[in-house]
Amino acid sequence: MMQLKDALTALEALIEPGRAAGMAAYHKQKRQVLGIPNPALNEVAKTWRQTLTVEQRVQLASDLWQTDIFEARIAASKVLTQARVRPDEEAWRLIASWTPDFDSWALADHACMAGQKRLVADPTRLDLVETWTTSEHMWTRRAALVITLPWTKQNHPKPEESQTRDRVLGWAAGYTPDHAWFIQKAIGWWLRDLSKHDPDRVYAFLEKHADEMKPFAVKEARKHLG
Repeated sequence: MMQLKDALTALEALIEPGRAAGMAAYHKQKRQVLGIPNPALNEVAKTWRQTLTVEQRVQLASDLWQTDIFEARIAASKVLTQARVRPDEEAWRLIASWTPDFDSWALADHACMAGQKRLVADPTRLDLVETWTTSEHMWTRRAALVITLPWTKQNHPKPEESQTRDRVLGWAAGYTPDHAWFIQKAIGWWLRDLSKHDPDRVYAFLEKHADEMKPFAVKEARKHLG
C-alpha cells in the first residue's frame, strides 16, 4: 500500500528548482505549486498505476487530491487515467466528486481525462454528467462538455453514439447564451473536434446558434470546416 507521505516524497524528488513561481503564475494558482514538469508526473503516475491495485490507486488518488497541492491533484487524476479499470465504480465516484473543487483548466482537464475513460466504459454515467449542466459552478458546467469529448471522435458512430452526440449538443446549445470565456471555449472545442468527423452536425448547430455565441468560439468551431 502506497502511503501518502511516500507519494509526496516521490513527488518532491521531481521538483525542478525555480520552476514553481512560473507555473503558479501561468496556471493562476493560489494553492501550493511544487514545480514539477508534466512528463515527470506522467512517469510517476505510470509507475503507481502499474504497481498498485485498483483499490490502492483510488485511495492514493483521494489522498493526493485532498492535499490541495497543485501537482498532487494532477497526479491524482493521472493515477486514475486508464482505459481498463475493474472494478471502476469507486474510481468514477471519486472523479465525479472532484468537480466542485475545479477552479482552473489544468486541474479540471486532467480530472476530466480520467473521467472520459470511465464514461466510455459505462455510458449510463452520462445521466450524472447531465446534472452538471445546471450547476451554478462554472467549472462543473464546463466539465460536462470536456468529459464527453470522446463522443466527438467516431467517423461512423453507432446509433447510441449518435444519440449521445445530439444529447451533448443539446447541452451545448443551452450554454450558448452564457458568455463566460471558459464556457464559450468549451463549446468551440467540442464543435471543433466534432467537425473533423461529423461536419454536418456542426454546420447545423452553428446555423441555429452561432449568433448567440462569442465570435472567438464560432471561429474555434469552424477551424476545420471548409
